[in-house]
Amino acid sequence: MAKREKKEEKRDSQAWLVTFSDMMTLLLTFFVLLLSMSSMDKQVLKMAFKSFTDCVSFMESTPAGKIPTRITFVKEILENPWEMLEKPDRIKDLLFPDEILPPDINRKTIMENIEILNRPEGVVLMLSDKITFESGSILLTDLAKKILDQVYYLILLIDAPVNISGHTDDIGSKDLNYEISYLRAFSVLKYFLDKGARPEIFSIAGYGPDRPLVPNISLENRAKNRRVEILIKNRPFSKTYL
Repeated sequence: MAKREKKEEKRDSQAWLVTFSDMMTLLLTFFVLLLSMSSMDKQVLKMAFKSFTDCVSFMESTPAGKIPTRITFVKEILENPWEMLEKPDRIKDLLFPDEILPPDINRKTIMENIEILNRPEGVVLMLSDKITFESGSILLTDLAKKILDQVYYLILLIDAPVNISGHTDDIGSKDLNYEISYLRAFSVLKYFLDKGARPEIFSIAGYGPDRPLVPNISLENRAKNRRVEILIKNRPFSKTYL
């Protein structure tokens, strides 16, 4: 019995040799790989290095690893127009969960002031000015920034052309409304760019009162017309797209 225990102790004490042997084999393989690469054409090595640095640069500018899993679910729903029409509230729940909202914001307020629409050219996220800007202001509210953070993830994931447009009601000077609508769209664009989005995928417009959702015949209707629309187009982005 004692001899068997001594043999087992001896066997256990030498177990590290197996791991050490594996490590030496891997090191040998690595050095053989380096040796083979040293004989490669220099131009090939340059091309390989450039591809690697481009990949690293893209990873640094695009925090894909930080995109929440729930955003991928939103992408899958948006790729199916019928499912999107049936589940608008589900999309809102995934995009804007309670944990990303300020504690003093009523969730009902969010649901009432964000619309998700399916149009022939793509998907529109429509944000009322009640949650994006103070009256007459072109500066994003803190709540708007939290909402746009989630939209930014979606833009990264879908990688499609995006149009941002501002809209107003018909009260006041038409020229001033054009200016405010454009500057509000620009504020949204700047927020995305500051976060690291590629400028070439975006276009912006300020339509003022020219494209009302509903007739400007009541306070409620005018409130609906004051909005920013983020259109994520249903075609992949390419450098030739204008």
